[in-house]
Amino acid sequence: MAGHESFESADRKRQVADPSAQPLAAEETRQPCDPAFRHGVVVGFDGSTSSERALAYAIGMARRSGSGLIIVHVANRLPTTVWAGCEPPVFVDVPDHRTEVLGLELACAEYLGDVPWILVERGGDICHELEEVGTEYEADAVVVGSSQGVVGRLFGSVAGRLARRARRPVVVIP
Repeated sequence: MAGHESFESADRKRQVADPSAQPLAAEETRQPCDPAFRHGVVVGFDGSTSSERALAYAIGMARRSGSGLIIVHVANRLPTTVWAGCEPPVFVDVPDHRTEVLGLELACAEYLGDVPWILVERGGDICHELEEVGTEYEADAVVVGSSQGVVGRLFGSVAGRLARRARRPVVVIP
């Protein structure tokens, strides 16, 4: 298989800054990424029909550009407390074994055989995490599937929110 998996902890905890410590540069705080996937194509994937179409398009895009494919699955996170006053809500990770299942499905997929790929698991806001992975890998584009359903219409789709805040091209696949 051409691909391999890279699971990052979904509960990437931010360290509280020590006021006496020297501030770290942004590059020093970032996790190093595999240079083989630098300037690749990031695709959001959750196993849904629209994300499968986005993955198919991203595979073709990576193949045509001769770059790697960074497949991102964002695990669910739920607030554990109600936001009260000036305290921000605390988030915990809900066990999400879906990433492992998706990784196994992708590893067995023949259509990924001729494109180098990596699977990255993140936890949190989908738009933020896709943009962060795109920044870490200096991606040339982010590919997502369009949202279907009432939730996307009420609260705004992931694709729409990502397109408004992204610093790189966003391709939305219907």
